[in-house]
Amino acid sequence: MKRVVVTGVGAVTPIGNDAKTFWQSIKDGVCGIDTVKGFDASAFKTKIAGEVKDLDYEQFIERKELRKMDKFTRFAVIAATEAVENSGLDMTKEDPWRVGCITGSGIGGISTFEEQFKMFMQHGPGRVSPFFIPMMIGNIAPCQIAIKFNAKGVNENVVTACASSTNAIGTAFRHIQYGDNDVIIAGGCEATVTPMTFAGFCNMKAMSTNNDDPKHASRPFDLNRDGFVLSEGAAFLILEELEHAKARGADIICELVGYGATDDAYHITSPVPGGEGGAKAMEFAIKDAGAVPEDITYINAHGTSTKYNDHFETDAIKKVFGDAAYKVAVSSTKSMTGHMLGAAGATEAVICAYAIRDGYIPATINYETPDPDCDLDIVPNEGRETDVEYAMSNSLGFGGHNATLVFKKYHK
Repeated sequence: MKRVVVTGVGAVTPIGNDAKTFWQSIKDGVCGIDTVKGFDASAFKTKIAGEVKDLDYEQFIERKELRKMDKFTRFAVIAATEAVENSGLDMTKEDPWRVGCITGSGIGGISTFEEQFKMFMQHGPGRVSPFFIPMMIGNIAPCQIAIKFNAKGVNENVVTACASSTNAIGTAFRHIQYGDNDVIIAGGCEATVTPMTFAGFCNMKAMSTNNDDPKHASRPFDLNRDGFVLSEGAAFLILEELEHAKARGADIICELVGYGATDDAYHITSPVPGGEGGAKAMEFAIKDAGAVPEDITYINAHGTSTKYNDHFETDAIKKVFGDAAYKVAVSSTKSMTGHMLGAAGATEAVICAYAIRDGYIPATINYETPDPDCDLDIVPNEGRETDVEYAMSNSLGFGGHNATLVFKKYHK
């Protein structure tokens, strides 16, 4: 099996429109959640979200092309472009058939769907845009990235709800391990801060209604959490076969060494009590990495700030780690970013890569009242400078999807 390394990252998030700014905001404990600005949310029980701010699309994408892209694809192209540039890859020197792109997006172009359905209802079918279908479908994001970089290798979009981009990165990892591709642009994108998405989640009573204090609304593992906060954005990693990266003198951020994926087979939205499915994903990923639980320095938890997720994920970690569960640092950076759904896993993979590179474990901010059901070391409110040998990222999605990645410090 080939070894796989991370050589570049890119990000568009509610707390930074590039990876450097995003990572600094994570270290500074910045929260990107505020009152919704993209539409009038006054009729909704939840009026807050983590929106991408002050992003000038035309800096990155030509105006005529922008008109053909839903927001989720715009985010993807911008974050993927940064990742490629960050990696130092010269695509003109690569065999295009060995460069791929795999994305994760749970919902795709829902804002386009909403806008075009309104047009259909108000003005009839003749007014629906001819770009409606290719703007809406989830696989258009990797397609647009492939067109930009002439990447003719594997090209897919993974749909596993909130685990989508973690599964996308894991799938890309396998393709390189098996020798099918030398480089894969892997990550996730989502742009679901829209009226219909809000209506659905509000009626499920899944989102926080702490509208008067948005900066403290996302509070994973805190006893007084009252739901997740929806957000948007994209993040990408350049995954590269080790010898290929070394041959071109790449700056290696870290190594990707383990991947595990399971399903609860229990319920369409609720995780299984006790966290058995999540535990198995972690167990498989650690075994795949050739490690043992005690080797893991840091876990970036799925940590959505919902009652069931935080409790059952805690149970899952205890199942896998035993007594070591109380020694590993566990934090949820959704306390700062909100929940980016299909893009969450890729965003948190970037965090794990930088945590290893910089020797820094980010905090779970907004932690005030301990929950006896979530009694791990959740790195409350202040991050820590410490050597990180292994970092693990968990993602759990509606439908019972569980996915885990394990990253390791690269040793020459």
